[in-house]
Amino acid sequence: MRTILVATAIACAIGLGSCSDERVPTEPTARQVGVVVAKPEPVVQGGAVTGEVRARVQTDLSFRVSGKIIERLVEVGQSVKAGQLFARIDPEEQKAELDVAAANLQSAEAQQTQAQLAYDRQQSLFRTQVTTRAALDQAQEALLTAQASTKSAQALLETAQDTLSYTELKADADGMITARNAEVGQVAQAAQVVFTLAHDGDRDAVFEVVESAFLRPIDGDGTVALLSNPSQKIAAKVREISPTIDSSTGTIKVKVAISSDAAIPLGAPVVGRFNYVSQDVIQLPWSAMTSKDGKPAVWIVDPASSAVSARAVDVSGYETGSFIVKSGVSEGEVVVADGTKFLRPGEIVSYVKEASK
Repeated sequence: MRTILVATAIACAIGLGSCSDERVPTEPTARQVGVVVAKPEPVVQGGAVTGEVRARVQTDLSFRVSGKIIERLVEVGQSVKAGQLFARIDPEEQKAELDVAAANLQSAEAQQTQAQLAYDRQQSLFRTQVTTRAALDQAQEALLTAQASTKSAQALLETAQDTLSYTELKADADGMITARNAEVGQVAQAAQVVFTLAHDGDRDAVFEVVESAFLRPIDGDGTVALLSNPSQKIAAKVREISPTIDSSTGTIKVKVAISSDAAIPLGAPVVGRFNYVSQDVIQLPWSAMTSKDGKPAVWIVDPASSAVSARAVDVSGYETGSFIVKSGVSEGEVVVADGTKFLRPGEIVSYVKEASK
């Protein structure tokens, strides 16, 4: 009897314990996210691009003849004047050619003088009818041949003189030496670049940018500022946009004309900013971008159910801190801007305010 009472008590205790452990199921907490409402806005200011200052005209200088460099008179960074001597190669071979040309000219002139005297003599004899017409014609032919030989020898002499002058490399304009590719003792080949000369005068800011940066039309002039002095802004106008893409970097070269009054040293790093022609676009912050099937996408919130879904988008341009949506998002749709990393399709989210774009 006592055993039955103990068992009954234990059963009651177990039943009471199980009743006390029962819990009411609760709904999962919605994930808090920040959102933005897609709406077209006018975009004017473009992103900043970095580049460097270069001379508008830059010349690669080289010798016109081959030879051993025996003298170099300028250094990189040195300012030079037009006609200033840069370097000289050994002129012995060219001097020898000049001596040969001079000797050939003297020989041709002597033959011409002799032919002239013979022709004059035949003319006198022909007037007195002592010689024949055939002899006079032969003397005239010899004179013309001698005159042609003299002209040819004179041309060869002038060519030899020019060749001798090519042993000296001189500046073709005022400017600054920006590169040197040869040293004393080196054998330089004809047309081998020895110096690079940046001409004085107009300057360009040169930028290597992605193609999409200049797909939209530029409105008016932009500004260029030195990295060392961002407060000093200089008016700049796009002068040239390369029609081809550099295969090694995937960028295009853009040259921007800088005002000639701006005192900016060559090679100085600069930042360029340009205004685009105003147009209404949907612009979203970088944090809103995700990926779907390897393509850019965003998370769209259904206002009725607060459920999210990933949607692929077509991006027309990338700006600093934001990107421009060409298609895939319509005006008024709610886009998740903060908290996109751990979202799952169909997940319920909670949002209370719009994140700043």
